[in-house]
Amino acid sequence: MSQFAHDKIVPYSGSEVGKKDQVASMFDSIAKRYDFLNRFLSLGIDQGWRKKAIAAFGNKKLHHLLDIATGTADMALMANKSIHPEKITGMDISEGMMQYGRIKIEQQGLTNKIELVLGDSTDIPFEDALFDGAMVAFGVRNFADLEKGLQEIYRVLKPDSKLVILEFSQPTNKLFKPIYSLYMNWITPTIGKIFSGNKEAYAYLNKSVIAFPEGSAFLTIFEKVGFKQVSQQKLSSGICSIYCGKK
Repeated sequence: MSQFAHDKIVPYSGSEVGKKDQVASMFDSIAKRYDFLNRFLSLGIDQGWRKKAIAAFGNKKLHHLLDIATGTADMALMANKSIHPEKITGMDISEGMMQYGRIKIEQQGLTNKIELVLGDSTDIPFEDALFDGAMVAFGVRNFADLEKGLQEIYRVLKPDSKLVILEFSQPTNKLFKPIYSLYMNWITPTIGKIFSGNKEAYAYLNKSVIAFPEGSAFLTIFEKVGFKQVSQQKLSSGICSIYCGKK
């Protein structure tokens, strides 16, 4: 049962299909243009955000890293290059997104090191305490049940392991807020429609960002499911945040 406002935000409000299936369908439909639109709409800044999030793992050698909402495997490939885990498993509910991720993985000759599997955050298909690190980039907003999703991540992590979450948040600069609002409300959905043919997907982006329990509210949920040493680092005037917690 939904507990947070963002759990009820869906891409297609007129549909009777649940959030999980709507989100999977939405990402399947924009998969071909997803990487291009990420770079284009963020003016390439998202790459810097991703690098900072991965750097939050520090110098600890990771044996098996879980990348939830892996999409086209951007984070998995970047983590492989920068922190060199022995193995990376990426999980997503969109097979359409992962098919593009698998092409990128194959092109880099990493099929033996990075594996992508179909899976849902509220029922992660792995045993307890399997991974010694987990990350989610721009994916927790899409969880059908935020608290359950975090509980599942906690379950599959080994003790003393870190979860790093990269997610959109609201800008803190009062002068910048109106510009950001205009961009997210009008420009992003319009560009999204032109290039992907799916305006709803990019309108959903803004609605889900607004409804997401960011900052201290999110850290409270983080702690509630068991994570310790929780923290938030704001990036780019607060439009993005890195959240960290330890099991």
